[in-house]
Amino acid sequence: MHMLDYNPDDLDVTISEMLVATSDSADHELPEVVPAVLKLLRKRLGMDVAFVSQIADGRRTFKAVDNSPDFPLLQPGMSDPAEESWCQYVVEGRLPEKIDDAAPLVAAGKMPDPGFTIGTHLSTPVRLADGQVYGTLCCFSRGVQADADIDRLRYTANLLSEKLSPKPVESAG
Repeated sequence: MHMLDYNPDDLDVTISEMLVATSDSADHELPEVVPAVLKLLRKRLGMDVAFVSQIADGRRTFKAVDNSPDFPLLQPGMSDPAEESWCQYVVEGRLPEKIDDAAPLVAAGKMPDPGFTIGTHLSTPVRLADGQVYGTLCCFSRGVQADADIDRLRYTANLLSEKLSPKPVESAG
């Protein structure tokens, strides 16, 4: 019997190679390969939406997005008040990074209502080398994905953090 060709280690290696292979862009600019990385993550984790957000000046802005074709919800450049975003709640520790089923929490008023059903929600902060929060790496599905792997997301967020952090300037000694 043939198992699925899903091996988390392969996924990590692929994502690592994609992000490391990109040429260094300006500090705090997402590498061009990020949407491809998001698509890979979204599909492998069985999610409907994956995105990288930037939180700055009281706003959450979607910097890169991958939606499943039947759920074209978010677009890069869209933004909203950070305080109303689940991303901000995760960064502040008011929400866990992994929520198996968010619908009951929304119904109970524990989380802002996004206006559509969210089942499984994964979100992890993207922190720069100096400890500042750039934003978050998130993905979610309308249904419940009980085996969704938050570690895959954290791994990718760490790689992104390295790419976004300013490089130390070599001293011309």
